[in-house]
Amino acid sequence: MSEIPSRQRRIVVLISGSGTNLQALIDAQNTSALPNTSISLVLSNRKAAYGLTRAAQATPPIRTAYLAMQPYLKANPGKTRDDYDVEVARIVAREKPDLVVLAGWMHIMGTGFLDVVNGDKALEGEDKEKPIPVINLHPALPGAFDGAHAIERAYEAFQKGEITNSGVMVHRVVKEVDRGEPVLVREVEIKPGEPIEAFEERLHKTEWEIIVQGTAKVLDEVAPSGVRPPFGIRSCALTSTSSHYDMPLRLWLM
Repeated sequence: MSEIPSRQRRIVVLISGSGTNLQALIDAQNTSALPNTSISLVLSNRKAAYGLTRAAQATPPIRTAYLAMQPYLKANPGKTRDDYDVEVARIVAREKPDLVVLAGWMHIMGTGFLDVVNGDKALEGEDKEKPIPVINLHPALPGAFDGAHAIERAYEAFQKGEITNSGVMVHRVVKEVDRGEPVLVREVEIKPGEPIEAFEERLHKTEWEIIVQGTAKVLDEVAPSGVRPPFGIRSCALTSTSSHYDMPLRLWLM
């Protein structure tokens, strides 16, 4: 049987920091992990984010953009946070991506952004966009340690005997803040007596795996690659361990 002809699938990645999770996606693009897939743009809301350098040094280089909320509001008197979110959506929509990945994007997306990428509202002077799925990486299990400093809070809870493990999830970003459906979930053990640095290192390694797997899973739903994965790859795909999708989830990343 011949393979289904396919086009190059496009991802836009939003970051705020060093970009280690972005690097995992850069390394995976156009490999068996993310076949027929390339990152078309990396957008940061922090000018000094090292992830922008990672993108520029990729082979081939990935285009980058920078848009921070406070400078935007200062340069546009009368504009609001919602206007900033719309402008982020405008930059994203211009790329015509199949998927948007929040990989360390330290800004909660409001309806100004989501209405556009969900196809519910058109940008001024333009037609409505075809819905673009948006996913986010969070270093905690569904419903646990939402928001910032999740790793530190989980470690502290373990020391108090309140939990036995933590984890990482990729979830969909939706209008209802903290209600995004988990795409993939992976538990990460916290070992008795280990320093937080050791736990954090193991958790980050899990993040680098799950962000690629979660990206592949959603892309295969919306834009199948037409390339059969190597034997066993499907059986290794992670699925959510929880059916309770109404648990609180944050849009923050660590």
